[in-house]
Amino acid sequence: SSFDVAVVGAGIVGLAAARELIQRHPSLAFGVLEKEQEAAHHQSGHNSGVIHSGIYYTPGSLKAKLCVQGAALCYKYCDQKGIPYKQCGKLIVAVEHDEIPRLKALYERGLQNNVPGLKLIGAKEIQEKEPFCRGLMALDSPYTGIVDYKQVAQSYARDFQEAGGTILTDFEVTNMEMAKESSPESEDGLKYPVIVRNKK
Repeated sequence: SSFDVAVVGAGIVGLAAARELIQRHPSLAFGVLEKEQEAAHHQSGHNSGVIHSGIYYTPGSLKAKLCVQGAALCYKYCDQKGIPYKQCGKLIVAVEHDEIPRLKALYERGLQNNVPGLKLIGAKEIQEKEPFCRGLMALDSPYTGIVDYKQVAQSYARDFQEAGGTILTDFEVTNMEMAKESSPESEDGLKYPVIVRNKK
């Protein structure tokens, strides 16, 4: 097969990138190349499944901005596609007095990152939320959730294929070599200087 653009790896990152690219450049031929027999076979299908709210990252950093935006987009996408998730929230608990200043600093960081719904709660409220949890103070993050990211990745794969993309499984890339640039540029202004080979 010949593609204008090939993405190597059908994990959630590769599939999300391929999905976005084909939406932006529908006139090009796209392929995703995966060495396993299914998409999301490795880490994308074997992780904690947390939809992080964006508390921990340095305020103003790209990580902080993208985590908060990404959580909102993840919930929206799951709603649109009927992918089950649980916005279960999370408690970050201080069990010693010397942990309270760090907890408060984390709360301030989360506020600066525009994480929705954050609040500090005391011991009584902790037990109301989590009866088997004991702590002096906790940071309540109601926007944190969980989802099966393998289902999300598989949905990205369907979106990509419905848009005309091709996914080749059991296709391990073993070599890449530079080729001469195509003489005329494509309508998108892209050139294709790489030949991808596999062992078959």
